[in-house]
Amino acid sequence: MRKIQQPATSIKLTNVSIVRLRKGGKRYEVACYKNKILEWRNKLEKDIDNVLQIHQVFINVSKGQIASKEDLVKSFGTEVLNDAIMQVHSMSRDIATIVSEKSVNPETKRPYTVTMIEKALSDVHFSMNPNKSAKQQAIEAIKLLQEKNIIPIARAQMRVRVVMPAKDGKRIKEKLMAHVNKTEEEDWGDEYELICVVDPGSFRKIGDLLQEETKGRGQVEVLTLNDSTADD
Repeated sequence: MRKIQQPATSIKLTNVSIVRLRKGGKRYEVACYKNKILEWRNKLEKDIDNVLQIHQVFINVSKGQIASKEDLVKSFGTEVLNDAIMQVHSMSRDIATIVSEKSVNPETKRPYTVTMIEKALSDVHFSMNPNKSAKQQAIEAIKLLQEKNIIPIARAQMRVRVVMPAKDGKRIKEKLMAHVNKTEEEDWGDEYELICVVDPGSFRKIGDLLQEETKGRGQVEVLTLNDSTADD
């Protein structure tokens, strides 16, 4: 990996995405190319040199403050840079996925995509903590997004109605129930009807399941959107 000189004062970068991680009581940052982050995470890009704009781990990228070798080795071990990048992106993706699954845009009553959540968290400079679970941090992330008002967002659960032919219901019920938090009503007749409560992120999964398994014979619709405040 090529060496670079330490910046004297500040760094001016374009097309940059700053990824942050707090570990061992220290906050670290790396400067990446925006268009390469998802490729790295999805293992389409395998060369870290093509992902990083600057081959250093920083305390503060914009001020050019480079993290000390001693702190990095203490926090990440010997494979410092690659390990830091992989931990940052793995945890970042997990947090954004949970936020997407457990929240909605209250104006449209629909969940955000994971990519949109990742961008919003970057905009508010959300710092990850490896000592906390992704689930705990997702709840904190939603609160921060609400405080900063970057995007309209609310924790919520959806009350939905699922309908399909009874024969399809018997065949795919086990798969369907994997996405259900609570069953309120269930009726078997010529059609199978289920009224249930799900996380917002499960709404699309149920729709995809019905499309794949019933070939258009099943449908899911939102009945109500309920606020969710429990840290479950």
